[in-house]
Amino acid sequence: MPIPSRPCVSLVVPIRNEERSLPLLVDSIRCQTLPPDEVILVDGGSTDRTVALARELTTGDLRYRVLEAREATPGRGRNIGIAAASNDWVALTDAGIRIEQTWLERLCQVLARDPTLDVIYGNYEPIVCTRFSRAAALAYVPPKQLRLGGRMRGPSIASSLVRKAVWEAVGGFPDLRAAEDLIFIEQVEAHGFRIGWAPDATGWWHLQPSLSRTFRKFVLYSKHNVWAGRQRFWHYGIARQYALAAPFLALGLLHSVWWLSVPAAGAMARIAKSIWSRREGRGIRWLFKPVQFLGVGLILATIDAATFLGWFQALCSRPPRREPSLAEPARPSAEVR
Repeated sequence: MPIPSRPCVSLVVPIRNEERSLPLLVDSIRCQTLPPDEVILVDGGSTDRTVALARELTTGDLRYRVLEAREATPGRGRNIGIAAASNDWVALTDAGIRIEQTWLERLCQVLARDPTLDVIYGNYEPIVCTRFSRAAALAYVPPKQLRLGGRMRGPSIASSLVRKAVWEAVGGFPDLRAAEDLIFIEQVEAHGFRIGWAPDATGWWHLQPSLSRTFRKFVLYSKHNVWAGRQRFWHYGIARQYALAAPFLALGLLHSVWWLSVPAAGAMARIAKSIWSRREGRGIRWLFKPVQFLGVGLILATIDAATFLGWFQALCSRPPRREPSLAEPARPSAEVR
């Protein structure tokens, strides 16, 4: 489908220590059927070869700019990139993601059908290539929802097209390492901006490859969500589950082991619900594959432990001092072409 008078688009990507994933991302950007007019990679203080590799991969292509922002959270990195963008429309994705060839074209097609839209959200999918990643996707990747145009995941900032004026109106992204995208999405809705959906605009997301890395990542997410004051959306729900199980665990230890069957049944129901909500048309037999069931349960338990540890760490320390969202200059301190 041709796109009549499509807008000029800047693509902004915050990056940090992405030496392994950056080549795949840049390659997927170069393969776009509708190429972005400008690509801004904002490095948030990488300690590996990310910056040097970004220069190597983009040398000779005048559409690319690599901005060094020293120690920058994803929220601050996006703010720096969007502030430096030359165009009124900004596409956003993240490092560790491979966008499909038609990703930007599909986002712009939705805008072409309704030019009054302010934000268009695309889809994202987990890359499932191992037994662990399959269990991880069933444990914590949000299930698809029915949106205008089809079923998709999201909304997600990592697959989106946003008017620069919207970013300015909501005050930019909070300077946080986690939850900054959710807060931005909530602010977009609170301001009443018009939202469109592009189920066919898909980015493929690399999940954490091991249990230990999953644990560390969710400790980080948990801590920053607490600092952002978002416990009611995540932490309180998990705490309630364990509070309900605690009396039965105590009775099982002090009275009879049969009491342990109650929390065990609750845990099994939670695992089954997690798998079933992501079944995508599969039958009941698929739900009870023993290895899959145990894998999802182990990952959920790991995330719970990470949630409580991150919560504890947040309560025992102060959040880093952050600047207001739009306090960044138009150009960060260093720019590499």
